[in-house]
Amino acid sequence: MSASHWPDWLRLDPQKNFPTAFRLIISAITGAGLALSFTWLYFPVYAWVSIGLLLMMVLGAKPRVAYFCGFYHAMAFVFASLSWIAEVLAVHGGTSRLAGWGILLLIAMVWGVLTGGFTWTVNRIARRSVALACIAAPFVWVTSEFARAHLPEIGFPWNLLGYSAAANPGLLQMTTVTGIYGLSFVMAGFNSLLAWADAAKTVSPKKRLSIILAAVAIVLCAVFLGARFVPNARANHFARAVQPNFPEVDAYPADWFTIHKDDMDELDQLSLEPSAHHPDLIIWPEAPAPFSWQDNHFSKRASSLAIRAEHPFLAGVVEWKAEKFPSGHIGQAPYNSALLVDPQGQKVFVYDKRHLVPFGEYEPFPLIHRVVQSVSDEVGGFHKGKAAAVGTLPGEYKFAVFICYEAIFPGEIRQFAAQGANLFINISNDGWFEKSAAAVQHLHMARVRAVENRRWVLRVTNSGITAAIDPYGKVYENIPRDVRGAADLPYDVRTDRTLYTRFGDWFAWMCVLVSVILLFSTFWKKYDS
Repeated sequence: MSASHWPDWLRLDPQKNFPTAFRLIISAITGAGLALSFTWLYFPVYAWVSIGLLLMMVLGAKPRVAYFCGFYHAMAFVFASLSWIAEVLAVHGGTSRLAGWGILLLIAMVWGVLTGGFTWTVNRIARRSVALACIAAPFVWVTSEFARAHLPEIGFPWNLLGYSAAANPGLLQMTTVTGIYGLSFVMAGFNSLLAWADAAKTVSPKKRLSIILAAVAIVLCAVFLGARFVPNARANHFARAVQPNFPEVDAYPADWFTIHKDDMDELDQLSLEPSAHHPDLIIWPEAPAPFSWQDNHFSKRASSLAIRAEHPFLAGVVEWKAEKFPSGHIGQAPYNSALLVDPQGQKVFVYDKRHLVPFGEYEPFPLIHRVVQSVSDEVGGFHKGKAAAVGTLPGEYKFAVFICYEAIFPGEIRQFAAQGANLFINISNDGWFEKSAAAVQHLHMARVRAVENRRWVLRVTNSGITAAIDPYGKVYENIPRDVRGAADLPYDVRTDRTLYTRFGDWFAWMCVLVSVILLFSTFWKKYDS
């Protein structure tokens, strides 16, 4: 059967002179389609075909058109899957609705530049060899994701391609070796194979179809049969997780603790309620409340709670520390922190959040201070923590805390396990996300962190999703969203170290190296631009 006899809907010849508008429109549609794996339907199949369709539009296009195919793909993806950013900024960030969407547009443009670099690079390599371009595509895709994670001050590796498969335990286990970037590579590689099957006109259609069917069979086996070989993790401990469900507010009155005395008493009651599980740790999340050890209203209550429970108590707080400012004066600097109070009521551990939210908790670029102020006067002034601190629980077990936004940075979380943490605790305030897809997206990323390092993750949030995640990615969820409540989350301590824990993002760096070599090789011979 010759290519000319293929049905039209199976024959997207990359050498065909598609109109530029057609290529750009289809590329944007593939971006919106990819978003369906991260929001609304949460159907991962779109992630297995969207990039392949994008590549079909890129192969054979002019270089500038190829670049903008990637640019508009990313723009559509960001607006379809991350629209919650604009709403959060408008509702809780003190910005106008127009300004919130303007900031989302800037984020989309940055992603567009990186994805445009991906499509331009693949297009350039394809002018040497289409087969080589399809081989290169997954390496270049991972490089673009890795670059997005490491942008100075504004790195934002949210919704990487591999996270669309985070709910599949069979596929997820490979992240113990490669990290999330290996899963993105596999999915980008399958997409690239689809593009190759359409473009490789020198290979018979029958052979191409056989290769595609074989690849589909392998993926389906990994998806549906791989889960059968994933073991069940045993939990020998329970932690009492308290979900306060405090409303989001812009400021705290001086008499906040007086106003909320009944709320605080209820949280104490939820923390100490008897249980057949006999929890040995109490956790309160990052919450929209003025909790600070420097405030006696909170420190006395926290000490009393730990003493009465006879177990450690961990909570998200704002820590105030004396520091010398650039102006030369000594003042109190705020840190977004987590502290642990021991059963004797003493503060024994503090972790200061190291990766703050740009424009929300700090100003990433002081030179644009005036611009930020013109958009919002709500920009936080938190200081960055300096160390990946690891604490100790009774029994000499080590634990580490990462706070909210930090869960999306795999290279930073692995540092805790590399330094001996046997348990991860993720406290977060996802109330800002309201009913959007962001809370589920955030959970998926925390889920991958658990598997990458083979650690239990106790994820405790202000309003949901509060859950325990075992070292193989299974989620134990007990508290409904947007309610005040408590649950005993299972956990255990682990001492094993995965390859990812030991060597970090070695796979992503390999993809960067291969991408650079392949791109530079195209300059050894002059090509039309």
